[in-house]
Amino acid sequence: MENLFSLRAKTALITGASSGIGQHVATVFARAGATVVLAARRMERIEAAVAALREQGHSAHGVYLDVTRTETIAAAFDRAEQQCGTPIDILYNNSGVIHASPFVEQKEEEIARIFDTNLKGAMLVAQEAARRMISRRAGTIINIASVAGMRAGGWLASYAASKAGLIHLTKVMALELAGKGIRVNAICPGTIESDMHDALHDFQEGLLKRTPLRRFGKQEDLDGVSLLLASDAGRYIVGAAIPVDGGQALAWM
Repeated sequence: MENLFSLRAKTALITGASSGIGQHVATVFARAGATVVLAARRMERIEAAVAALREQGHSAHGVYLDVTRTETIAAAFDRAEQQCGTPIDILYNNSGVIHASPFVEQKEEEIARIFDTNLKGAMLVAQEAARRMISRRAGTIINIASVAGMRAGGWLASYAASKAGLIHLTKVMALELAGKGIRVNAICPGTIESDMHDALHDFQEGLLKRTPLRRFGKQEDLDGVSLLLASDAGRYIVGAAIPVDGGQALAWM
């Protein structure tokens, strides 16, 4: 059973890996045996995280990637493959930003920032990964969406719309790429304790009331589903959008 969730001989690229969920999942994948490539803009944080993983005996590398700057995407994959000496088997498509404000007050520049990162950027990164995976007829792409993209909630119009778009994009990608040997799925976290969670501090009491488990998620709560979708344990799962939310999707109003 342990081998079913193993990532040995696999190489995973994780975006948004300078902090939070991305950095945590990089560690989880490394402990499962994968060579991990941490990708983000803040290279000082990436380099520190890579050094920590190497000190623990893991194979880890770091690359610069800004999902809103198209020219950095292919360069990041090229650099990752050069460093690892192997192609990317797993893309953990995790970069994301959030902003909370009433619908009528959301400014154009904030709307653009959110969509450019959460949807357009995620799509462009996934395209680059898929093009490389198609030639080998093998690969796994995991898009990190949100429960906010599954149910309507106030003050998150741009964020919720971008994540709803990512969920639907996941299904289209899965449909097109499954026949080429590439599995595509999405994880839809609820309120997870992280830097992004801290940005919603004014709404935490209300969010907790809408969480049937009556606690916010921890980054570790994503370990199981992340390993499931990345490993052979999830080899027949295609086009799923899996909520990991303590029941928020059931209670969201």
